[in-house]
Amino acid sequence: MAAELFPAKKLPTVTATAVQQYQQQNVSNNNTIQGCNWQGLYPTIRERNSVMFNNELMADIHFVVGPPGGTQRVPGHKYVLAVGSSVFHAMFYGELAEDKDEIRIPDVEPPSFLAMLKYIYCDEIDLCADTVLATLYAAKKYIVPHLARACVNFLETSLSARNACVLLSQSCLFEEPDLTQRCWEVIDAQAELALRSEGFCDIDTQTLESILRRETLNAKEMVVFEAALSWAEAECHRQELQPTIENKRLVLGKAIYLIRIPAMALDDFANGVAQSGVLTLTETNDIFLWYTAAKKPELKFVCKPRKGLTPQKCHRFQSCAYRSNQWRYRGRCDSIQFAVDKRVFIAGFGLYGSSCGSAEYQAKIELKRQGVTLGVAIIKYFSDGSSNTFPVFFEYPVQIEPDTFYTASVVLDGNELSYFGQEGMTEVQCGKVTFQFQCSSDSTNGTGVQGGQIPELIFYA
Repeated sequence: MAAELFPAKKLPTVTATAVQQYQQQNVSNNNTIQGCNWQGLYPTIRERNSVMFNNELMADIHFVVGPPGGTQRVPGHKYVLAVGSSVFHAMFYGELAEDKDEIRIPDVEPPSFLAMLKYIYCDEIDLCADTVLATLYAAKKYIVPHLARACVNFLETSLSARNACVLLSQSCLFEEPDLTQRCWEVIDAQAELALRSEGFCDIDTQTLESILRRETLNAKEMVVFEAALSWAEAECHRQELQPTIENKRLVLGKAIYLIRIPAMALDDFANGVAQSGVLTLTETNDIFLWYTAAKKPELKFVCKPRKGLTPQKCHRFQSCAYRSNQWRYRGRCDSIQFAVDKRVFIAGFGLYGSSCGSAEYQAKIELKRQGVTLGVAIIKYFSDGSSNTFPVFFEYPVQIEPDTFYTASVVLDGNELSYFGQEGMTEVQCGKVTFQFQCSSDSTNGTGVQGGQIPELIFYA
């Protein structure tokens, strides 16, 4: 009957290991009830209610939960369930209530169903990465909004480029616009990581098309093309087709035209796409003409480059200076710690250059959290002798979570005399993001909050 009240949707897979772990942690409470006055052992109604969780004592309904071959029989108490869920209330006490002793629920995994009952009986939220999506499904199906909100918060906290595409698909399925927006923020800023993740190959066709259509995707078009081919190969396997070039083109369908092939560099097209076999000879010929001919043919492909994201800069000094005996490097580390009040993605740093005319520098830049390296790059850059800052970038933007301190470091090799910052600020407001700065113990070359190097953090918000 529950399935009629809330139509079944496709569920994420929950591993057998997760099921076993949950069952071990939530065994029946029958053995804990001893004697005839167990109620006197628990001073609050919440504690007494908790005793009934997954307990056969006074159970007046049973659920057979899970798909065939993986079911678990779970005892329940109609009154408690009806108090916790309007769907259960309708099932047991509504006008269409049926007098059944057992209800089958094949579309919910046992660990997730038990997690929902634990919340209803015990007022406890017990979530883990393996089962949170399935628990969100159960909470949505039985209209348990506070548990659903906790699941969404859990997913937002664990969101990364590795799982953003899958969560985007699920957030649309569950109609969670806030989670959808968070997913898009990660996918836009860390597009190349997201497109190369295993999770990208698991998304449905509708989500694939929405990603390929995305104007703010911060990725090279060749990476988009390669990701689409990887998805197509996975889709061939899902449809039990041989992953031939012809079948890959078949499963991609009209999505192929959302890849902005004419906006690629000519070398990428000639040495990659044109030789992949995915395009027809006519399409290949027309795109070559698009690159080279004065009179360009009409194409089905989107021809304009994506806008991508515009990087923002957090400048932490109010002025800069140079002196005849400063700033010297000699292989020492300049470092500063910072924190933000909302999730951002650090793309790189803005660094000072030589104060004695034009010079080339080699910079090793690094981002750490609690001693763990999150991003590192070795880059050469040219400074023109001015007091301007010069951008250096990580290979991929680094995700920065709010309310925790990260360490930004640079080791410079080049002209010893350089500009340096002065009148540093402990707090800087950049649009909707607030940065806080504090000194780092990793800094061995004099950089701190008040002055020194690493004048700018380049980021996407």
